Amino acid sequence: MPKALPQRMCLGCRESRPKNELIRVVRTPEGKICLDERGKMSGRGAYICRSRACFEKAVRSKALERSLNTPVPDEIKQSIAEQLTDENT
Repeated sequence: MPKALPQRMCLGCRESRPKNELIRVVRTPEGKICLDERGKMSGRGAYICRSRACFEKAVRSKALERSLNTPVPDEIKQSIAEQLTDENT
């Protein structure tokens, strides 16, 4: 029996997708906000689709800040924006 892929919900579109299709932003136990490329860092994680529309919706509604319980620095938002595709996946 194949192993089930873990599902996570996008903060923008609120759809569940396989974890490896999403961008993970993490607040570490020390309070630092960073992108988690491998999905293994400890801390509070938030997930966003690689769609520009989902990212813009999550920023506009402050869903990312609410999920992480802290303001997200502009350089982190810029790093996320660089990984996006323009299509709706």
